[in-house]
Amino acid sequence: MTLKKHQNLKGGLNAAGRKHFGVKAPIKTGTNPRRVSFAARMAGNDGPLKNKKGEPTRLALSFKAWGFRNRQSARNFANKHKKS
Repeated sequence: MTLKKHQNLKGGLNAAGRKHFGVKAPIKTGTNPRRVSFAARMAGNDGPLKNKKGEPTRLALSFKAWGFRNRQSARNFANKHKKS
């Protein structure tokens, strides 16, 4: 469970959250295997990218934090760069 104190308002985790859960920071550019893996996993997630108020959801914010515009751009990136 992610606590509010671990969430970054721009999406994903803040430094304290990354330290707490033992994860690395997002990679916004390039074809790093971590970024490809993130794109492949998250592109398959169902759920809205906007909430009832029209604000971006945590899913949309995480795509942005990793350098993707939306679910389709992440899916295209993953398909292009995944290893066979």
